[in-house]
Amino acid sequence: MQMSIVVLIISIVLFFVLFFGIGFILNMLLRMSWVMAIVYPIVAILIVDKVSFSEYFTNSKASFIELGQRFSSLGTADILILASGFAGAIAAGLTIKLLRKNGYQMF
Repeated sequence: MQMSIVVLIISIVLFFVLFFGIGFILNMLLRMSWVMAIVYPIVAILIVDKVSFSEYFTNSKASFIELGQRFSSLGTADILILASGFAGAIAAGLTIKLLRKNGYQMF
């Protein structure tokens, strides 16, 4: 299935803003600047895979092989969208660090 350029741009902006917002709130509440950047790969795996979470423990070899195949079969648009989400998580960490450096305390 082909994705139009408008849908791609909206998806990229949406993922960036979504993960920036979630990362900013988590960083503010938990006082850990990089919490979303650390959690994001797990979120990306949950977005991409079709295997239930428990199968990673009960049938781990087949689950990880299927996960690798799904990641290798991602299209360019999918990679751009997931990368923009990761960029949003990184930007949230950088923003929190900058705000704390300038003396702002959230809680």
